Order: sequence, then C-alpha cells, then structure tokens
Amino acid sequence: MKKNINKRNCGVLLHPTSLPGKYGIGSLGKSAYSFVNFLHSAGQSFWQVMPLEPTGYGDSPYAGFSAFAGNTNLICLEELRKTGLLTEKDLLHKHKFSDEKIDYGTVIKFHNKLLAKAFNHFKKSQHQKLISEFSEFKDQQKNWLDDYSAFMAYKDENNGKIWSAWSYGKGKLKFTPENNNKIKIEFHKFIQFLFFKQWFELKNYANKHGIKIIGDMPIFVAYDSVDVWANPELFLLDNKGQMTHVAGVPPDYFSKTGQLWGNPLYNWNVCQNNNFKWWIDRFEWLMKTVDVIRIDHFRGFAACWSVPAENKTAEKGKWEKVPGCELFNTLNSHFGKLPFLAEDLGEITDDVVELREKFGFPGMKILQFAFGGNAKNIFLPHNYERKSVVYSGSHDNNTSKGWYNQLDENTQNHVRKYLKCSGNDIAWDMIRTALASVSELAVIPLQDILSLGSKARMNFPGKAGGNWQWRFKKEELTEFLGVRLKDLTELYGRTETTEE
Repeated sequence: MKKNINKRNCGVLLHPTSLPGKYGIGSLGKSAYSFVNFLHSAGQSFWQVMPLEPTGYGDSPYAGFSAFAGNTNLICLEELRKTGLLTEKDLLHKHKFSDEKIDYGTVIKFHNKLLAKAFNHFKKSQHQKLISEFSEFKDQQKNWLDDYSAFMAYKDENNGKIWSAWSYGKGKLKFTPENNNKIKIEFHKFIQFLFFKQWFELKNYANKHGIKIIGDMPIFVAYDSVDVWANPELFLLDNKGQMTHVAGVPPDYFSKTGQLWGNPLYNWNVCQNNNFKWWIDRFEWLMKTVDVIRIDHFRGFAACWSVPAENKTAEKGKWEKVPGCELFNTLNSHFGKLPFLAEDLGEITDDVVELREKFGFPGMKILQFAFGGNAKNIFLPHNYERKSVVYSGSHDNNTSKGWYNQLDENTQNHVRKYLKCSGNDIAWDMIRTALASVSELAVIPLQDILSLGSKARMNFPGKAGGNWQWRFKKEELTEFLGVRLKDLTELYGRTETTEE
C-alpha cells in the first residue's frame, strides 16, 4: 500500500489565541492538541494560523514587535507546571477571565508575571536538559534573538514607550553583571525559548497526524519593532528616525478612504544591494516554524501604496514599484521551490498577476465577495482556476452568517439562487460550495463551522479597538461537526487517498 496525497485538500483557519483555556487566552497546550485531533478526525489536511509574532499596539498579530519572535502569551502555563518551572501555588489566581473574549491588558500582565516566576525557578534549578536546550536555542537563533531581547529589555525599562521616544538608541547601554538589563535580556531570551519549544512540539504532533501548518507573513512590519530599531537603513526614515512614508491601500471594499496602516515602507534599494539578506533570514526562519506560508498583501511585492507620513487618510498616495521579481528569484535560488500562497486581494493589476503566475503561487478566492454582481465576478466558483485557495471568508471578513444577515434583499436572493439553498444554514452552504469548487485548497474559518454570527468576527479593518478578541468554547466543537465536515471533505475528494 502506498499513500498518495490528493492535490485537492482543505483545512481550517483558527488563530491559537482563540483556543479555549482558563487563563484568558488560547495556548499551545492541551486545547491546541485537541484541536489537531479534531482536524485529523474531520479529514482535514491544514491548520491555518495568523502571524505568531508578539503583538504590539492594537493587539494585532499583523503589527508585532518582531518579524521573528513568538507571542509568549501563547505559552501554556500548565506545561510549565509539569516541567517544574511553575508550581500549583503560582497558578492560583483571582482573575475572572472571559472564555469568549480576550482582555489583552489583563492577560498580558498575568502571563508576564508568571513567566517571570518561571524564569526565576529556572535560574535556581539544576534542570540540565532544559539548560542545554536553552543554550543551544540562544546559539542557533542569536542572529535575531540578541537584538530582540535587548529591544524588549529597553522597552520594559521605558515603560513600553515607542523606541523613538527612548533616551538612547541601539547598543547605548553596557551589559555588565551589575546592570539589571543583562537579566532582563536573558529573561526575554528564555521566554522565546519556551514559546518555540512548545510551538515545535505542537507542530511536530500536527505533522505526525497529517496536519500541515499554514503560517502567515505580513509584508510590512510595525514601526515600533526591533526590525526597524535594529535595521533602520532598510526602511524609509529621515535622519531623526521618523517615517517619511507609510503603507496602506487606496479606497476599496473595506474603506471609502482607503486603509492607512502606518507601517514604514522598505528602502528597497538598500534591501536589494544587501542581496535581500534580511528577507532571506526572515523566510528561512518562518519556513522552519510552519509548513506553508501565506504572504499577506502579496500585491505589495509588485508595487506598494506609498502615503506621506503626515497624511491622515490613505486616499492621497501613489503606487511605488517594488523589486518583487528579484526578491523571489533570490529566494528561489536560495531555498528551491517556495511553499507560498499569495493573498492577492484588493486592487490587483496585471503586474501583480504576472508576478504571482511567474512563481506559481496560488491566489485567494473569498466566497463572500462573489455575490450581488454578474456572472463574471471572479469570486464566483464557476470562474475559479484550479491553482487557487478558496475561503468562505477571511479574518478580515464578517462570519458567513453575520455577513449574510447584513446583505440587502437582492444580494441575499442572489446568494440563495447560486447556492441553491434557503439561507437557513448559510454558513454550511458556503462551506459546501467552497469544498465543491475546483480550487486545489479550501480553508474554512472555524466561526463558519460553528455557524456563529457577527459577534465572533475576528477583525474589522479600519476599526481601532475591539479586534482579535474572539474565542470559542470547548463544548462548541462537537463530534457531530467533525463528522459533518469529514462527510463533505470526502464527498468532494479533499482527503488523503490510499491506493494499491
């Protein structure tokens, strides 16, 4: 008997923060392993997550403090107790954490306090295996870990202020045994070690159960990040370190005034003259942490929307060419075949399509974008090409149930007519349609599998607060839903097949 992986596959979109658990946020512990088991039993092949980096302002995983580091709020505290880094007493608390929404302020303070205790226990322990593993991690990841840990130690000392408001720049403090920053830096290295230790153990478990991880790489980084602080020459900054131009997109489906993201733009001349070293390092680490990479805002590798930093909206910007072809050629020669998916939504011009097709990256189809127009809409399934990834909706969309309930009557009629349904079970009608499409990969947000409404929406582009908070409850993910999903997965030929 030999196994053949059918080119038609499917998976589920869920960020680990949304997993159930008793400490206010999802973790890489028991609930994550249970979710992998659900995916396996439901015949799925992929688990798609959002960026795993440490979140900054607004709690967005797309605007973190580092393009390399991990979100330490996801560290499973129960696992630290099992390894002796925390005690039962440490885990006792009076917090009343919500099991439906994440209160990031409370969660971050709580987790940081316990991670500090774990670090103190580690310093006093004689856990030789852990000591050896930590030493190896520091040595192997020093190219990003040293700068990141120093950045976070400085940020702690400056009460979380943006780096441009610090009274010193990179490397101004001396790391001596008497200087408390040496201990702070070691603490940040240690908790990064804990994060990636747990993450790779989870990823290994998923892979052994036939589940590959689709990661997410935002094209841009946050201004308040170690990436900009430690590599200012790679970005469009003035001689005071302030941004001259920022990223965004022109007016589109999500916003009439465009989206002003505020990320610094790259100095692509410098990036290219350095033979894209920072980019190679970034992709190399990400390809170790996940199996497939979804490139967010792929069109930004053909041209990016450049807005003067002083502008209040994204309306008055211009497209600036980007050497994306040269970058991907360099990556190709360095890594070979690139396991990338392209988020090619928004204002897509011929050069974006040419770039994606040149390197053979599948593009995205969002089913929610398909209705209310004519039969030529590229998001209608009869217009899909096989080399694509179909989603009922993305993290930036409403849930399918919430989306449908807010449509006007004519568009609802179009949905019902096209899907040949009553609209009473709209989320699963969308799931069925996505799985039935010709797209090689179909990915369904867990909110749609749970048939949840607008309250379960993950992100609302342009809305400053209240995003990234949704969590599901353990009892919601029933065996019945797994069976139902597996039936459709098998019906439309999206499971692993076994042949003589």
